[in-house]
Amino acid sequence: MGYEEFTIEGRNAVIEAYRSGRTIDKLYLLDGCQDGSVMTIKREAKKKGTPVKFVTKERLDQISETGKHQGVIAFAAAYTYAEVEDILEAAREKGEAPFLFLLDNIEDPHNLGAIIRTANLAGAHGIIIPKNRAVGLTATVAKTSAGAINYTPVARVTNLARTIEELKKEGIWFVCADMDGTRMYDLDLKGAIGVVIGSEGEGVGRLTKEKCDMTAAIPMKGNIDSLNASVAAGILAYEIVRQRLNG
Repeated sequence: MGYEEFTIEGRNAVIEAYRSGRTIDKLYLLDGCQDGSVMTIKREAKKKGTPVKFVTKERLDQISETGKHQGVIAFAAAYTYAEVEDILEAAREKGEAPFLFLLDNIEDPHNLGAIIRTANLAGAHGIIIPKNRAVGLTATVAKTSAGAINYTPVARVTNLARTIEELKKEGIWFVCADMDGTRMYDLDLKGAIGVVIGSEGEGVGRLTKEKCDMTAAIPMKGNIDSLNASVAAGILAYEIVRQRLNG
């Protein structure tokens, strides 16, 4: 497994990190702040034995990667990337057909965080991202995920196309979001499935797209021709949820 040290910023994100059992190395709090959520964080820190430093807003601003720390910055000991097998095992434990997201060329941390959040709410078992030309699990990703990063495993692989080939051996079908594809309502998206989402600008890479079994187009009637990547992921995710509920 790989490790990436990172900060967790914002009150809700830090509370969720504690509740999920994540180890916090140290905690920086705005000196003098006594409101409810901060008191909750202090109690969690005391329970877990986390060293706490009370600092000025200026110091927090210097440390912050997002500029939206809300008076709270935690340093996680390490974030552990899952293995792809961990994601498949999570599906087996629940007795469910695997439901995965594979993200190609997603470099915006807000998009990745929002997709992790959506994946969690839609019941997906995990997310797979490439090591190159893609954002990793940064503080901004963690904050945008609204705590979902603590519950939805994210695996990082060298080659998405090769990973798709390996996962097909597990009986998983792959659908790629593409504006030139088949209307998503006309596709059978039940069963074991991986949803492949690309960036707004470049979309899914050619080699990765060639490995997919289906391409799904989201019906659009406006004057522009593309959706934000996280919005597209959400729309496709809930079409899969709908078909699973009805199937």
